[in-house]
This record gives sequence, C-alpha cells and structure tokens, in this order.
Amino acid sequence: DIGVMSGAAIYIQRDLKVSDVKIEILLGIINLYSLIGSCLAGRTSDWIGRRYTIVFAGAIFFAGAILMGFSPNYSFLRCARFVAAIGIGYALMIAPVYTAEVSPASSRGFLTSFPEVFINGGILLGYISNYAFSKLTLKLGWRMMLGIGAIPSVLLAVGVLAMPESPRWLVMRGRLGDATKVLNKTSDTKEEAELRLADIKQAAGIPESCNDDVVEIAKKSTGEGVWKELFLYPTPAVRHILIAALGIHFFQQASGVDAVVLYSPRIFEKAGITNDTDKLLATVAVGFVKTIFILVATFMLDRVGRRPLLLSSVGGMVLSLLTLAISLTIIDHSDRKLMWAVGLSIAMVLAYVATFSIGAGPITWVYSSEIFPLRLRAQGAAAGVVVNRTTSGVISMTFLSLTKAITIGGAFFLYCGIALVGWIFFFTVLPETRGKTLEEMGGAFGKFSAASKDGDHANAQVHLRTHVQT
Repeated sequence: DIGVMSGAAIYIQRDLKVSDVKIEILLGIINLYSLIGSCLAGRTSDWIGRRYTIVFAGAIFFAGAILMGFSPNYSFLRCARFVAAIGIGYALMIAPVYTAEVSPASSRGFLTSFPEVFINGGILLGYISNYAFSKLTLKLGWRMMLGIGAIPSVLLAVGVLAMPESPRWLVMRGRLGDATKVLNKTSDTKEEAELRLADIKQAAGIPESCNDDVVEIAKKSTGEGVWKELFLYPTPAVRHILIAALGIHFFQQASGVDAVVLYSPRIFEKAGITNDTDKLLATVAVGFVKTIFILVATFMLDRVGRRPLLLSSVGGMVLSLLTLAISLTIIDHSDRKLMWAVGLSIAMVLAYVATFSIGAGPITWVYSSEIFPLRLRAQGAAAGVVVNRTTSGVISMTFLSLTKAITIGGAFFLYCGIALVGWIFFFTVLPETRGKTLEEMGGAFGKFSAASKDGDHANAQVHLRTHVQT
C-alpha cells in the first residue's frame, strides 16, 4: 500500500482533481486509522491466538484493497482506506510478536526482522506495479495499482494457517501439550525446548513440575491490569522498557522515512526530474535499495547485535539527510539546472533508505517485540505501534505543507535534527538484547546510564552461554 500510493497519488490527483492537502490526508490518514486495528490487536491476539489474528488482518485488508480498486470518488476512496488501515494496524502489531514468540533465541533477530523485509519487498512491488500500470488509461491505472493489493493479503491469510500457534499463547491458555510440540519443532535442540517451556511456565505462573497436556489456568490473560502495570504503576525495569520501546518507534518515523517513501516522486521532481516515467523509475530504485539493505540487515542482527547496528544506521541517516537538505537547498536557489546537485540528491535519497533499512527499520520491530515481559507483550507491542503509526501519520500528512512553509531543503534539515536527537536517545537508553531469551530480558533494563555497559555485558554473556552450550 505504501509503495503503490507514492505513484498512484499522481494519477489520483489528476483523475479526481483534488488538492495537495487532500492528497496528504489520503496518504497519511491510513497511519492514524490503523491505530484502531493496533489497539484492538493486543486484546484480539490474547483472545483468539496470534495465528488467527494474522488471518483476520489479511481478511480485512483484502476487503479494503477491493474497495479501493473500485472507488468511484475521493470520499469512497477515503472510506476504503479506512477498512484497509484496520487490517494494516492488526498486522503491524501481531506479526513481530508472533515471530518473536515462535523463534529460538539464536535466530530471533533474523526471523523477527522478516516482517520489515517483506514490507520493503512489498514497497518495491508497489513501485514496480505503479510503473507497469501507469501505461493504462488514467481512470483504470491507479485503480489497478490499489486493487492488486488484495492478492498478497489472500496469500498471507492462507499461508499462516499452515504455521504453528505461538507456544507462549498456548501456555497462557493451559495447553502445555500443544506448546511442547511447537517448541520441539521450533528449537535448536530438545534441551532448549525444555528450557524455553520451563521459562514460559514460570512467567505464566505454572509450577515447573506440572507436565499435564492441559492445565487449568486460574485467570486467563485477556489484558486486564496490563495497561495499569505499563503506564500507572510500572517497576523501574518496566518503565525503562516502555520508554525504550516507545522512543525507538517515535524516532524511527520522526526522522522522515515515510516522507521519503511516500513522496519520492515529488522529491525527485524538486531535484529536477520532470518526466513521469523517469520519476517512477527513480522511485523503483529507492524500493530496490531498501529491499537489498533490509536483507543484509537480517543476516547481521544476530551476529553484530542490535545496539551497534542501530547506532551505525542512525548515524548514516543523519549524514545523508544533512547532505540531501544542502543539495536540495542549492537546487532551490539556483537559476539553472545543476546536474551534480541533482545526482547528489538522488544518491542521498538512496543512501538514506539504505542506512535506514540496515538498522532503524528492522531493529525497531525486533527490539520492541522482544523486550516486554510475557504478561505485557501484546499490549506493550500495541502501544509501540500506536506511537509508530501516529508519528508516521503526522509526518506523511504534513510533508507537502511543510515544504511549502520552510522549503523542501528546510524539511530535511528538520528531519536531520530529529535523527540526531534519536541517535543520542538510542546511545543513552537502549541496552543490547542479542542472544537473551525473552524471559531473561528484564535484567538488562532499569538503569539508563548503564545502557552501554549492559550491552557489553550482554555480549559477554552471549559468548559465555554459547561456549557452555557447545
């Protein structure tokens, strides 16, 4: 949807004859609408399970994509995007939680970054479909671009039915026998499966000696009391976890990534590319670079660690945003076309999405899905998504207006400043989590000033634990 709308917006504006402000709203409002799905997803996933929540998300988005493809006017299109947004909100929250709960600690970072990998793959496919359908008539082209989104939602809903339920959710429902089968399939060794089961049982308040296939849980987890524990009466560790999770989601989006992804054709136009086909081809290059670097990141997450990869990524984003802002400002104040500045602007857009994708993109979802304790995980992850989508909505709904108010160069100077503040936040607040089980995670939190030391200690513990296991 994100990839498609960047190009479809050009043709929607021409066909429906709407203003820039209405286009901003159309593109950005989906992030705010999706908050409804994200808020409902925590409770829904505790009620019907992680797997069926993903099926539900796919069904909702299927309906939204079909409605968008048949939209006769702007008002109907807005309503159709509301439906699609609910599905997006559900999926954004539940996908990383499900993956983190199924994955063994040794490859959790690799596997939990998959949602971000395929989001980037989807953006690239959206850009390519824009280019392909741009050859159709004005009325048919953008409707095909939006309607074709129904296909991957069907594949998602059908494919997830072949996958196991989260072992943590099964334990929370007293289904120890089913959880044991899933853990035996998804652990590196039988011993690890037993350790994971023991950790989950302890977190769920089930005696370790209890090995019945089905046990009675005194009070099933439906989310009651979680919000109080998160926001009103948090322990120092939970407060630190909450600040880290909400902060990483805020700075991921506030640094302007959705402005670049959604409005890349506009940015290239400001840089000096005027032909529609050339703009869409340059946008395809953005999607290609994003996808390649997100794939690189998945293989580095469990080797390099979250913290060094994130700090390197955000540092690169700061430099590329600064250079992009300078080059666009030079172009804006020049009376003639400066090819070196045009080339530099395009290169910096690509550099920005590359550095974002290698760290800030995937780590945000990996980190926020793995640091919350079991009893708080679904709602904690949902709170992170709320911050993420709200920030994204504000950025995407104000970009065109911001460029008119302070110029396009000024907008990227602003994003650069926010990214710099984000780097300081990450350095100060976020400890390393690589290699820790989800049940061990709380020990890394509670002391902000020791984030760096905790990260070093975590790395040492990983190597020690690996050596002992070997």
